[in-house]
Amino acid sequence: MIKLAIYGKGGIGKSTVSCNVSSALAAKGLTVMQIGCDPKADSTALLHGGERIPTVLDLIRQKGRQLSLDDVVYKSSGGVLCVEAGGPIPGLGCAGRGIINALENLEKLGAYDVFKPDVIIYDVLGDVVCGGFSMPMRRGYADKVFVVASGEKMARYAAANICMAVENFRSRGYSSLGGIILNRRNVENEDESVAELAHDFNTEIVGAIDRSIEISNADDAGEAIVVTKPGSVPAKQFAAAAERMIEICKGAADDKST
Repeated sequence: MIKLAIYGKGGIGKSTVSCNVSSALAAKGLTVMQIGCDPKADSTALLHGGERIPTVLDLIRQKGRQLSLDDVVYKSSGGVLCVEAGGPIPGLGCAGRGIINALENLEKLGAYDVFKPDVIIYDVLGDVVCGGFSMPMRRGYADKVFVVASGEKMARYAAANICMAVENFRSRGYSSLGGIILNRRNVENEDESVAELAHDFNTEIVGAIDRSIEISNADDAGEAIVVTKPGSVPAKQFAAAAERMIEICKGAADDKST
């Protein structure tokens, strides 16, 4: 089982990347589970026509011990198994703690044993990398962390903070950095500045996604472009990124076994 986490600042296109990477892998015949770890609970919306699915935390509040896997796992038309952790009632509780609660309940319900996913993708809010938001980095969850960035100053700043957190957590046995996904915004010297960021953390750019009206239109329609236009240039870029991410994760697993 390959387990990876995708982090990035709010608005960087992290969920668009996650949904399209998940769809690209599912299209190759893999069983993919995408787990949204953002209190907004919109990680998997592009896989469901723009609609949000019920969250684990909301369902726990409603059903308590009666909660079942059928309540929390939704299969998209593209074959991706979708879960949204959710968040606390606004103004009450800790969003990070909510992610911990949701992931622990998925384990208790036996989600991984029942569905036997080949790939698990955690889509995580990346503005804060502490508490529950670091949960997917911990041992037993993601093996590799991939960071979505652009050439914009604040996006690079946030990406650097995430990369630094991953490196710091690594000494505790957490997951390691897998690479950076460049989601272009067509700013000056974008490729060079993100390449420099990758070099600073001894990692690589695993994929580059051009800014495209096709992606924007698909997002507005609540669709993953990999599903609706698999032959398009953006779909091929997402698929190439997905393939490289899996190669890196497999390589890390092989290194551990030798």
